[in-house]
Amino acid sequence: MRFGVALFPSKQLQDWVNSYRKRYDPHYSLIAPHLTLVNAFEATEEEAETIASQLREAVKNHEPFMLKTSKISSFHPVNNVIYLKVDPQEAITALHKDLNDLLESPGMQYKFVPHITVGQKLSDDEHWDVYGALKMQGIDHEEEIDRVHLLYQLENGQWTVYETFRLGKEAEL
Repeated sequence: MRFGVALFPSKQLQDWVNSYRKRYDPHYSLIAPHLTLVNAFEATEEEAETIASQLREAVKNHEPFMLKTSKISSFHPVNNVIYLKVDPQEAITALHKDLNDLLESPGMQYKFVPHITVGQKLSDDEHWDVYGALKMQGIDHEEEIDRVHLLYQLENGQWTVYETFRLGKEAEL
């Protein structure tokens, strides 16, 4: 099975992102808007229980934090992905690093850039049209993130939550 670790922003931010994703992201129906902390990796169902236990302990070392967004950006020319840039901060970077160290960095291809995908797999012309329009409006948003999720991929390609973990020493499900 394929697993990954992500955080989901508020419904308000998801609704804004989805208003574009439904047109510009072929993965729109497969997963809600999210910030990937650990890229997809293979594990058995038995291994998933151990991974969940390890994650449950690891997230206790990370307190809830503020997620801030302020602009639209792009990974062009590497690929035609348009994303909502999450302002970098130590809390997100440390959480990403610890979880990837714990799981031995599965699927790491690129440097970690905290973001929420708005559009992907676009032609060059479509990429520049959409990017130009979105970049002019930007989005200032701030919210507290207090949980992360271990996800697994269903046979039809959709991702669903395997287990949710509250951040912080005092957090209980």
